[in-house]
Amino acid sequence: MSARLGIDIGGTFTDVVCASERGQISFKVPTTRDDPSRAVTQALAILERDYGIPPAEIWRFAHGTTVATNAVIERKGARLGIVTTEGFGDTLEIGRQMRRQLYDLQLEPETPGWLAPGARRFEVRERIAADGSIVTALDPASVALAIQGLRAARVEAVAVCLLFSFANPAHEQAVATALREALPEVALSLSSEVDPAFREYERTVVTAFDAYIKPLVDAYLARIEGNVASLGMPAPLQVMQSRGGLASATIARERPVRLFLSGPAAGVIGARAEAERAGLRDLITIDIGGTSSDIALVRGGETPVRGEVEIAGYPARVPMLDVVTLGAGGGSIAWLDSAGGLRVGPRSAGAEPGPACYPDGGTEPTVTDASLVLGYLDPEFFANGTVLLDPGRARAAIGRVAQPLGLSVEAAAAGVHRIANSHMADGMRLVSLNRGYDPRDFALVPLGGAGGLHAVPLARELGVRRILIPASPGVLSAAGLLAASIEHEVQGSYTRTLAEASLEEIRRVIADLDAKAEALMARERVGELPLNRHLSADLGYVGQSHYLTVPFDPDGPDPLRVAYDAFETEHHRVNGHATGAPGKLVALRVVLSASQTEAAAPAGPQADAQPGQRRKVVFDGETAACETTILRRAALAPGARLAGPVIIEQPDTTILVPPGWLAQPYDAGNIVLEPEGGAA
Repeated sequence: MSARLGIDIGGTFTDVVCASERGQISFKVPTTRDDPSRAVTQALAILERDYGIPPAEIWRFAHGTTVATNAVIERKGARLGIVTTEGFGDTLEIGRQMRRQLYDLQLEPETPGWLAPGARRFEVRERIAADGSIVTALDPASVALAIQGLRAARVEAVAVCLLFSFANPAHEQAVATALREALPEVALSLSSEVDPAFREYERTVVTAFDAYIKPLVDAYLARIEGNVASLGMPAPLQVMQSRGGLASATIARERPVRLFLSGPAAGVIGARAEAERAGLRDLITIDIGGTSSDIALVRGGETPVRGEVEIAGYPARVPMLDVVTLGAGGGSIAWLDSAGGLRVGPRSAGAEPGPACYPDGGTEPTVTDASLVLGYLDPEFFANGTVLLDPGRARAAIGRVAQPLGLSVEAAAAGVHRIANSHMADGMRLVSLNRGYDPRDFALVPLGGAGGLHAVPLARELGVRRILIPASPGVLSAAGLLAASIEHEVQGSYTRTLAEASLEEIRRVIADLDAKAEALMARERVGELPLNRHLSADLGYVGQSHYLTVPFDPDGPDPLRVAYDAFETEHHRVNGHATGAPGKLVALRVVLSASQTEAAAPAGPQADAQPGQRRKVVFDGETAACETTILRRAALAPGARLAGPVIIEQPDTTILVPPGWLAQPYDAGNIVLEPEGGAA
């Protein structure tokens, strides 16, 4: 027998999905925050002990992780040095003129100067012009001085960011050669490889991030590979990239910055696959976990890709699925501000100590504590009974905010939920209304352990009339890993106005990008798998410093005109206007992907079907507790129509069906929620 394994590590739980000829298995284990790789070993032990699947039978292993993002947020990366062009040593510190804080009494730095303080930034004498021509040859003596300084500073990683290296990388490559000879143990990142595009500050930041996290990511992936190899697993490790495709661990080590937010990307892939099976191609996904909520929009079965994200408030020019991440989840802490107002998040109790109702949990009130107080959760069935909740501790914690507000514990808990829902609804507006889409035209697909608890209030808030609950939403990020393709994107700079652009030059650039992408795919050992190729171009108006990415076909009729028209349409959708001004090309991109064996939806919960029970529940918008039927999902018959109030429980999530809503299970394992009468 052979099996495929997907493991996604989140802030509170690590999700596991294993598919084999005997069907699919899904479960959760607590995330081991001190060393997340230990949770992988624990999952493998459970697979063998409880399900009879030894590591030797796993031939494919896909992994999603937050280790890259956490390294930046927690500032636990390598001791970093930067080498840059003479006169540009302070680029990382200066940043852009835009500032969020204008009137604060105490201003905080808004650029990541902490990555490499001035004493660890070194300049070399050289100059390349914007067109790639050499103005000043690289001075070997200045390179030697920089190396001497880096050695004295005891750096563990170096980012090389020379001016206009994206137009001509020769000087960066020469500096890299000297660094590898003199400091072979030091991790190295070149801006011409990490982000070959204009805008000096953004290119410096993302290259610095890449070098900063490289040693940590390398050690983390090495631990996982060593652990699974020692257990006899033959599968090579594949890692989810933020763009939504898998890469081998070997290539991921070389480009770790592309692992930012890999977990949220896997969730979107899983939700998209589930919706496709249900015949839905326009949806908003929201992955509500213990520490955060990740929200994305899927249009026509495709998720937009952003060219830049923010990590810990700093720009990271990394291609990734357009996912908005909010500090709102089950572990989000409720607190009172200086004016006595109730707030929720972004601080979270996480897995350690966890919500107050957890065994050995904290004392501060969280959204999960509020859910328990309101009757949403069965304290003995949470996470399939692996975590026993304490209602008394939950009430005591919520009482800490209820008493100062003069509210009952139930009213305060309802307020906590309402505020958390408001934050999440704002995030849904960011990916829909702010992108030019009406959320009422989309179905809502909630996932994550807490997705089913918040789905209906969010749908009401935005006027969404259909909710699709997948078979195992709590582990859908892990399932998405099994549904993902192997994928690589290669970018090349090509800066010309459209009037000056040459199709012959463009085809030469694309041919070079094709060769690089094919070399990456060859290293993935995709064998006979068919490759899908997608070309795109970054366009902007002449004089504009930002750009949009549109499809590009150099062999189609009038390709530059078609690309410009697509850019104008996209500009109008994103920004509300299109000017008709002259356009310019900024960069060209090639994406190659190879689909692997498609993963079916994870099997439904394995828990025993229980007879209907009842308990008192306070639903959103209701002032009094409502006697509510409690059902186990395994007991639901396809085609049944369940009118709220109903709560549907399963090992990985709980689904609330309030009064006025209907739930209908389907053969594929999905449940569709719709308002009675069709009005949300």
